[in-house]
Amino acid sequence: MRTKMRLLGFRGAAVKPLNEEAAAELGAELLGEALVFGVGGLCLYLEYLRQAGQSRRREEHLEQTLSDLQQGLEQLQRDLEELRAQR
Repeated sequence: MRTKMRLLGFRGAAVKPLNEEAAAELGAELLGEALVFGVGGLCLYLEYLRQAGQSRRREEHLEQTLSDLQQGLEQLQRDLEELRAQR
């Protein structure tokens, strides 16, 4: 109960002891909420990693495409120079 009061922002408030059943119920509720929060945080983190990986792969693909285009352009320029030299 003290933990719940601290989470709600009450500092130093006098809390009378709970009976065993109420304390177990409150503890289970707190544990359940922590578990849901943890799973939600984990899902957000995994989604972030997935998006970062997709972004990185997309960027690598674009860099490879650009490199291939530049090599193709250089080859075409060499071919053009050879054709001009043959005239």
